[in-house]
Amino acid sequence: MNQVVSILMIKVIGLVVFFSSFLFSVEVSLSGTMKDKSQLSVDSRAYFGEKIFQGNFKENQQFRYNPDYILNVGDVISVKLWGAYEYIADHVIDKQGNIFIPKVGDIHLLGLSNNKLKSVVSLAVKRTFNNNVYIYADLKQYQPISVFVSGSVKKIGLYKGLSTDSILQFIDKADGILRGEGSYRHISIIRNKQLIKDIDLYKFLINGQIDMFQFQNGDVILVNSIKNFIEVDGDVNRPYIFELLHSSATVQDIMHFIIPKSTANQFMLTKWKNGQEVTEQYSLTEAINVNVTKGAKLRFFSNYYVNNLEVEIIGEHKGSKKVIVRKGTTLYELLSKVKFTVLSDIKNIRIYRKSVASTQKQLVEIMLQDLEARTFTSDSSTVEEANIRNKESTMVMQFVERVRKIELLGQIIIGHTNNLEEIYLEEGDRIVIPKYSNVVVVQGEVNIPNTLTYRKNYTIDDYINDCGGYGERANMDKILLIKANGQVVQYSSGDFFSDISSLKVDAGDSILVLGKIDSKNILILSSVTQILYQVAVGAAVVLRAF
Repeated sequence: MNQVVSILMIKVIGLVVFFSSFLFSVEVSLSGTMKDKSQLSVDSRAYFGEKIFQGNFKENQQFRYNPDYILNVGDVISVKLWGAYEYIADHVIDKQGNIFIPKVGDIHLLGLSNNKLKSVVSLAVKRTFNNNVYIYADLKQYQPISVFVSGSVKKIGLYKGLSTDSILQFIDKADGILRGEGSYRHISIIRNKQLIKDIDLYKFLINGQIDMFQFQNGDVILVNSIKNFIEVDGDVNRPYIFELLHSSATVQDIMHFIIPKSTANQFMLTKWKNGQEVTEQYSLTEAINVNVTKGAKLRFFSNYYVNNLEVEIIGEHKGSKKVIVRKGTTLYELLSKVKFTVLSDIKNIRIYRKSVASTQKQLVEIMLQDLEARTFTSDSSTVEEANIRNKESTMVMQFVERVRKIELLGQIIIGHTNNLEEIYLEEGDRIVIPKYSNVVVVQGEVNIPNTLTYRKNYTIDDYINDCGGYGERANMDKILLIKANGQVVQYSSGDFFSDISSLKVDAGDSILVLGKIDSKNILILSSVTQILYQVAVGAAVVLRAF
């Protein structure tokens, strides 16, 4: 019995190895046939127009009057006669192209334009009746048709519609054009194996122009492959990958689509020459003389010396929220022109800077990457320990994901002894003038996080006790006192050697109680603790680890 089981196991393993190698060989062969269609970073940048087909066209079927519509077999004509002769009926144009009206006979309508329908029917009726008979004729229903959609679309197939439906509706029914493969500028309409129309959807995307083409049953919409496209970014309103109508175009032609910003006065053209990437810089005035071809990259920018900065002033003050100042302006010069109110807390003015927030984000990201590395390289000596490590790894990755979503503030701490004349403003600085506050905020691992009124001579523990005391997960060694100006002081409950003067709680301060981390891995424990501290300081948020 054991021998039979062993033989079966060997066969199963052999099959697994066989199929694994088969699948692997398929994957390799597929990847080997993939061709780089251009030198562009097509995965990161969007194609111009690619969001047009989101299902907004395919369900919108409308019967609308088209005077140039050519009547065809299957169209429904509504005829009404009144006066000396009463008659009402709907007629379908038959295979001979006629409709039949009793006492009038056949009326040939095939190939007639819609705007001539009433006059032709009236002429036929008046051959039988005198002027006492009044006539009304109208195209009631267009012929239902089926159109093939092929080429570089997501779902090639045969789609039903009306002969007056637009090309947008049929392509939308095919779930749109394949990203990076299908052309928006060369879409062919084929009838009886002959090309009868070539459509450029950029006209619709730019100017809202779309040809009201009349389809026939069996027509083919062929979305051709994209051939020529370039990448555009920088100081433009449309930073996309654009398709060229022909093999080359001038930069001035491209500017019609991308709409450079008013500040742009230069552009860089990057192209491939003799197997190497070459970049050249031009003035915007040279755009008419510079040609671009497939695979080129255009970057528009400004080389003007910017002498002014825009900063934001929010909080308790009188005046504008956004002001323009010259480069080199100090915080002191700015504040000397601000009109404060009686409630402005001038001593605790805060400044937030984008570059500082970016640096904080980078530092936290480095710590997160280090945490990920430590998590996946931890060894386990037993199966039970391996299971614990596996669960812990899942919790760590969830923690990392939550941290990456937090926006760091980028605050610059301004101490009460700092010289404001030495703090130079930067573009996008946000100056916050707080209002005098008489509260203290307590959050984190306390039983009842709350905002309490300020009480003179109250200590950190006093405020925490008023919030129900420390929670079960509170880390008694990681309590942060964040002063009104953003300065952070760490406090350890029960530490008799703490500097009491630095731990004085003032009105407007916040108390953050960090949580314990359940992990036996010392390296992970230290990393998570450090990240929690950085998040609390950089974003004034207490984040629970696991």
